[in-house]
Amino acid sequence: MPNPQFLVLFGSQTGTAQDVSERLGREARRRRLGCRVQALDSYPVVNLINEPLVIFVCATTGQGDPPDNMKNFWRFIFRKNLPTTALCQMEFAVLGLGDSSYTKFNFVAKKLHRRLLQLGGSALLPVCLGDDQHELGPDAAVDPWLRDLWDRVLSLLPPPPDLAEIPPGVPLPSKFTLLFLQEAPRMGSEGQRVAHPGSQEPPSESKPFLAPMISNQRVTGPSHFQDVRLIEFDISGSGISFAAGDVVLIQPSNSAAHVQQFCQVLGLDPDQLFTLQPREPDVSCPTRLPQPCSMRHLVSHYLDIASVPRRSFFELLACLSLHELEREKLLEFSSAQGQEELFEYCNRPRRTILEVLCDFPHTAAAIPPDYLLDLIPAIRPRAFSIASSMLILVAVVQFQTRLKEPRRGLCSSWLASLDPGQGPVRVPLWVRPGSLAFPETPDTPVIMVGPGTGVAPFRAAIQERVAQGQTRNFLFFGCRWRDQDFYWEAEWQELEMRDCLTLVPAFSREQEKKVYVQHRLRELGSLVWELLDRQGAYFYLAGNAKSMPADVSEALMSIFQEDGGLCSPDAAAYLARLQRTQRFQTETWA
Repeated sequence: MPNPQFLVLFGSQTGTAQDVSERLGREARRRRLGCRVQALDSYPVVNLINEPLVIFVCATTGQGDPPDNMKNFWRFIFRKNLPTTALCQMEFAVLGLGDSSYTKFNFVAKKLHRRLLQLGGSALLPVCLGDDQHELGPDAAVDPWLRDLWDRVLSLLPPPPDLAEIPPGVPLPSKFTLLFLQEAPRMGSEGQRVAHPGSQEPPSESKPFLAPMISNQRVTGPSHFQDVRLIEFDISGSGISFAAGDVVLIQPSNSAAHVQQFCQVLGLDPDQLFTLQPREPDVSCPTRLPQPCSMRHLVSHYLDIASVPRRSFFELLACLSLHELEREKLLEFSSAQGQEELFEYCNRPRRTILEVLCDFPHTAAAIPPDYLLDLIPAIRPRAFSIASSMLILVAVVQFQTRLKEPRRGLCSSWLASLDPGQGPVRVPLWVRPGSLAFPETPDTPVIMVGPGTGVAPFRAAIQERVAQGQTRNFLFFGCRWRDQDFYWEAEWQELEMRDCLTLVPAFSREQEKKVYVQHRLRELGSLVWELLDRQGAYFYLAGNAKSMPADVSEALMSIFQEDGGLCSPDAAAYLARLQRTQRFQTETWA
């Protein structure tokens, strides 16, 4: 391969931006161009001044926030002391991935594009705005944008004239080779890289702490539609420290039944040991995998066989297929023209990678093991708000599509299946700072809006504040039924009796007309306005990211106008000022 000639940097939360970035890398290799693909925070950002051509692929998370793996880059690139000529030698393009049902659609990509222009960069193309809400997903915008991008890139970096493009149906070399071991190595070679008690460095994704699970109890009533668990871990000796608002990340595993089925369909021996060998010198082995590793460990703890496959999965699977009929169908699913059919087959019913492989048995049985890590993404950690000590509140995800088998959330279902009463259970976890920061001044009131499991971070915050003598706590909590899903009811009532908390519940199903937290806010509009405008209160919101944040923001806008006497533009400016000064903070999840 030629020397790297351009750079792709990504900020990805759920894996889509990484997938698009790796697609760019593959397309570059087919065109005989060198291309490095890196997460933004793993790239030494000071080197940007030496890069002639960079493609940025960025998702927008929550309420317009950058993904976790680009937050350091984000802080650096917006430093006020950077000269306006810093990137004057760089050509760039920005590809954004977002969801137009959110107010700040593709906010990160738009803001980054503007900032790169301010620093002297030259844009090859207008920013691409991929949209999850489009019936064909982000690809509806990404595909035509990439065609234009390659026209520009190839005019800047003509490929070697003596090398033809590698056609789409020919598989590129795999990233790794799996070297199978004929005999078992000596004892103690396989095992997860973990942080041990007393370790100097805090646990992290590359070295999680195996925390003993103390309890796992259902906290919703028996007739409630959703199984919500309160799970407690023992983190003594781990070196983990956290504050109210921080989140715990948990690395889940696939079920034993799915692991066995996967190995059967692909004809793999679960006990076969291997070592990984990168093909390229600048590629390193995944830190989460031991060397040597068993096939069972790889499938159980690393390959996300329960995820819904992306289009790139079908592209590679088609390249590897030797079965004419199956290959034909896979090529159709991976083509631009076949995206509607792929959506109906895969995305709408949430069909998993394992289920797709079962539908294409001849192809699955012929997959070379070397390609497993190219074909199937790694299991991503899941984040949960810490409710206090090391307690988390987990809503077990399960829903029905047209497929016979119910769809289940990998991490929540795995956690729910663990029973410390049947024997010791250990879960790999680590902690990172959350996006919620609480005021340190003792008299500052705090308004918290946490429907459902969104109340979890506020329990930790209220406990911490009460222990410090801060009693001006106002909690708006929403659930369906008082006797089914009113989390920590007795605790809230006890705090109310001690004048440490004002609780405003909204039980949505206990009357004919549904009542949500935004309705309760409006009912107490004069109090909310008094606290925010006269007493400098901080306002916090946590929970599902779909419609609730917009509904609460709308309620606040209404309060600012009706109780604060502001006109609509002034109310919008007031809300923006609260956000800018960190007096309105959100922690939401999809």
